[in-house]
Amino acid sequence: MIRNHGLHALALALGLGLGLAATAVPAQTVGYNVRTGDVWVDTRLGEINDYGRHYRDPFLDEMSGYYGAPRPLLVDLLDDRGWAPADVYYACAIAHALGIPCIDVVHEYDRHPGQGWGVVAKRLGIKPGSAAFHALKRGQVDTYGRWGQTIVIDRPVHVDWSRSNGGRGHGSRGNQGGQSKGHGKASAGSHGNAGKAKGNSGKGSNGKGNSKKGNSGKGEGKGHGKP
Repeated sequence: MIRNHGLHALALALGLGLGLAATAVPAQTVGYNVRTGDVWVDTRLGEINDYGRHYRDPFLDEMSGYYGAPRPLLVDLLDDRGWAPADVYYACAIAHALGIPCIDVVHEYDRHPGQGWGVVAKRLGIKPGSAAFHALKRGQVDTYGRWGQTIVIDRPVHVDWSRSNGGRGHGSRGNQGGQSKGHGKASAGSHGNAGKAKGNSGKGSNGKGNSKKGNSGKGEGKGHGKP
């Protein structure tokens, strides 16, 4: 009986220890966390997050080409630090609206992780309804346009990037450019061949004409000399 009581007490102690360990685990704060204070913007960020996962290279091109974020910073946030594409987008979009480097917004987010982008934007001076906040919305409209989708601010819309040609659209424009360049080269070659053929034809005609004229003169001289 004493041994059984000892085993029972040990099991209770282990269970209590595991329970305390479970409650001591901090809440997950790394990754996708919208809460901008605007439902329309939050919905767009959810879709941008999907786009970044489906079409990584066009997403990186957008963030570096139009929002001025250094590509090494983008890769570091996505791959090494585990940021979601929507978080990367909004950090750099806020920076673009304020005219500051994206890394400054990243540092501001890191000071209070998990609070949501609405809180971060307010600390940086962007409040819902302000001119800077409307600039963020217009930036989302422009980004969607470059990805082949037309949206209107504050109008309900749902874009499923897994069913769209968001990433393939960029490739299509590249292929068209390549085809056009190829046709141009072919045309240039055709004009060159035509010019060469024309030159050869002219040279041959002149030679034949001179030959006939010479033979005719020589024949007439011999005929008059014999009689």
